[in-house]
Amino acid sequence: MPRHTQHFENAILRLKKMTHNLGAHVEENVGRSVRSLINRDSRLASQIMESDAKIDDLEVELEEECLKVLALYQPVANDLRLVVALLKINNDLERIGDLAVNIAERAIFLVDHVKLVIPDEFPLMAEKTQWMLQKALDSLVDLDPVLARRVCAMDDEVDDLNRRMFNNFEGQLGKGPEKLRPLLELLSASRYLERVADHATNICEDVIYLIGGEIVRHRKEALIIPMEQAKKNSGKG
Repeated sequence: MPRHTQHFENAILRLKKMTHNLGAHVEENVGRSVRSLINRDSRLASQIMESDAKIDDLEVELEEECLKVLALYQPVANDLRLVVALLKINNDLERIGDLAVNIAERAIFLVDHVKLVIPDEFPLMAEKTQWMLQKALDSLVDLDPVLARRVCAMDDEVDDLNRRMFNNFEGQLGKGPEKLRPLLELLSASRYLERVADHATNICEDVIYLIGGEIVRHRKEALIIPMEQAKKNSGKG
C-alpha cells in the first residue's frame, strides 16, 4: 500500500493536531497549578484536578490513533520516526498533566495549614520549567532541533534550583513542628516541577530523534554541541 496517499497525509495531520491540542491543555494546567499554589487558590486547584480527566481522554485517543496509523499504513523511515516520537511525547504529556494535579493537591493542602513564606527559588523554578515546556512544544511544532537543545540545556538550572529549595527547607525545619508538614508539601511541589522539566527534556530529545534520527537519551555529551553545528544539522546554518 502506498504510504503517501491523501488518507495517510490526513492521518498524520490529525496526529499532529491531536498532539498540539493535548500539549496546550497540559501547558495550561501546569501554569494554573503553579498559580494555585503561590496564590493559595484552592478553587483553581480543584478545577485543575477536575480537568485532568480531559487530558487522560486526549492521551488515550492519541495513542489509539498512533497505533491505528502504524497498523493501517505501516510507515517507514521519517514517517515511522514521527509516529513513534508522537507516541512517546504523548506519554510524557500525560505524565506532566498528572504532575500538575499533584501540585494542585499540594496547593489545596497548604491553603488549610500555616502560611509559609515561599522561597524565591520556587517561582523562578516554575518560570523556567514553564518556559521549558512551552519551548519543547514549540520545537515540536517547528521541528527545531536548535531550540530543543536549548531546552535540554535549561534542565540543569531547574535541577539546581530544586536543590536550593531543599537546602532552604533544611534551614526551616527546626522553626516549629506546625511547619513541618507544610514544608514537606511545598518541597514535594518543587520536586514535581523538577519532574515536569525532566519530561520537557524528554520531549526535546524525541524532537531531536524525529528530525535527525539521533538518539541522545542518556548521552549528555551528545546535547552539548556548538550551536552552529546544531543549526547546520537542522538545515538552518
